[in-house]
Amino acid sequence: MKRFLSIVGYIKPYWFNAVLNILFNILSAFFALFSFVMAIPFLRILFQTQEMVTTAVPFEMNTQALQHNFNYYLSRIIMDQGATTALMLVSGLVVVMALLKTGFKFLANYYITPVRVGVVRDIRNKVYKKILRLPMSYFSESRKGDVMSRVGMDVNEIELSVMSSLEMVFRDPITIIIFLVYMFVINYQLTLFALVLLPVSGIFIGRIGKNLRKSSMKLQNQQGTLLSILEETLSGMRIVKAFNGERKITGKFTETNEAYTDTITRVYRRRFLASPLSEFLGTLVMMILMYVGGMIVLNQGSSLSSEAFIAYLIIFSQIITPAKAFSTGYYNIQKGMAAFERVEQILFTEVRIKDRENARPVSTFETAIEYREVSFSYDTEPVLKNINLNIEKGKTIAIVGKSGSGKSTLVDLLPRFIDPDSGTILINGQPIQDFKIADLRHLMGIVSQQSILFNDTFFNNIAFGMDQVREEDVIAAAKIANAHNFIMETSQGYQTNVGDAGSKMSGGQQQRISIARALLKNPPILILDEATSSLDTESEKYVQEAIENLMKNRTSIVIAHRLSTVKHADEIFVLEKGEIVERGNHEKLLKREGLYAKYHMLQMF
Repeated sequence: MKRFLSIVGYIKPYWFNAVLNILFNILSAFFALFSFVMAIPFLRILFQTQEMVTTAVPFEMNTQALQHNFNYYLSRIIMDQGATTALMLVSGLVVVMALLKTGFKFLANYYITPVRVGVVRDIRNKVYKKILRLPMSYFSESRKGDVMSRVGMDVNEIELSVMSSLEMVFRDPITIIIFLVYMFVINYQLTLFALVLLPVSGIFIGRIGKNLRKSSMKLQNQQGTLLSILEETLSGMRIVKAFNGERKITGKFTETNEAYTDTITRVYRRRFLASPLSEFLGTLVMMILMYVGGMIVLNQGSSLSSEAFIAYLIIFSQIITPAKAFSTGYYNIQKGMAAFERVEQILFTEVRIKDRENARPVSTFETAIEYREVSFSYDTEPVLKNINLNIEKGKTIAIVGKSGSGKSTLVDLLPRFIDPDSGTILINGQPIQDFKIADLRHLMGIVSQQSILFNDTFFNNIAFGMDQVREEDVIAAAKIANAHNFIMETSQGYQTNVGDAGSKMSGGQQQRISIARALLKNPPILILDEATSSLDTESEKYVQEAIENLMKNRTSIVIAHRLSTVKHADEIFVLEKGEIVERGNHEKLLKREGLYAKYHMLQMF
């Protein structure tokens, strides 16, 4: 119930539409009731039991006055024009009432539609924005396919299961209440008896619905796992084929798909049980009510006439329909709640990397970057231990070490992709946590080992993250990055689409687009994370030249496996198991004959 109220909370911006929906549902229910009530005079005329009323009473808004005056006008028609005309009049009134009922029902659905689709849009936008705020560590611990499943399939399930039931939530209780009030007016004893029977049937439906939610949660998780396997297969298709892994990965997918099929079979069977179960229970309640009501009618001296009892049964049968819809909607809501629970796990994930209350803007890099006693761990595994590092403005420093020594983690701390467990990082003598995150990251340009490109044009990939960029500035950045020539060789130049993740280009070309992006940003601090390690010799030559152009007049932090690319750095830091074990320039470190000299010798030979 708490989660359902959370979804209902998203309706607040659409309160006017919701109010109109409720209003039109009330009007629709009233006219539906009047059309069924017309069965009483119809039957009285048909069986010639209509009481002739010869005098009208003053108009008042109460049941007795309205019924008396209606009987008066009906009696006049029967006496003046005959019973056939009276039947035609009653039938015409039923048609008019039905027209008004369906018209107001359409208006109710018309105004609930923006609520239904708008809420789902808002949830999807909120989840997407939250994903962008989550720290990088969240995505290293979560499977991309599962995150995609929550944003796509789970939000769609909320729309299909929960929001589709909004009509039921706003309409059916109103219909039931209005019909019950009139049933109390006809015979309150019989209505009290009916109210005892209805909750009993609701208990059976509720028990099945409770189990459905657990199965639905399991189903959504398996859906995420399936999508994760598919995403991994598409990303690693080259490896799958190269190592003849089709059988193994097919077995993994088939096994997960079988489990998913078993779960969804159970879920559908429970959902399909809702309608026949509610129909059977409704019929059972109806027959019990017919028997008890029939006994009351047959009892001499009863105030309940046979015509009124038939009208009572007609109205009660109309309560069964929304009650069945309510039970079916309850099943759908339980399934949707399982999906919403998975979405909430993203929405309620704590965002630890965020601006402080009094965060200050920063627009320039003036003095130095300093790491003071910085430590960091993933779970309980230490990655960095008591790092002390000083990088003066305009200097180029290099970080080298074996894979897993903490090099990338060290630089990820600077733009606050992650925060240290202890210690402080300072820029211009101030802790980076004191600055606004957007301003801090604006000071930095990052070129990583894996070129991250989007399925967009060359122009938009180079100008990514910047507004109102001039074309001549993009071209200038591409020229310095040695990218202009191959861009112009494409069919539409800078407006050519690069394909999914830049698939239409070679690795060296992708990297030069990434460098052009960093050049256009023109940051004072540059982070190069093994930017040339995956390139062939010719591509490396072009990229290295572009990097040298990029590094001019900037403070640079370079992570590299190839020591030839960092030998001109002002200072080189050697990391081993999360600690700085050596520091100095290229010549000095070679003379020490330590780890750096060992790495250099291995690469030379």
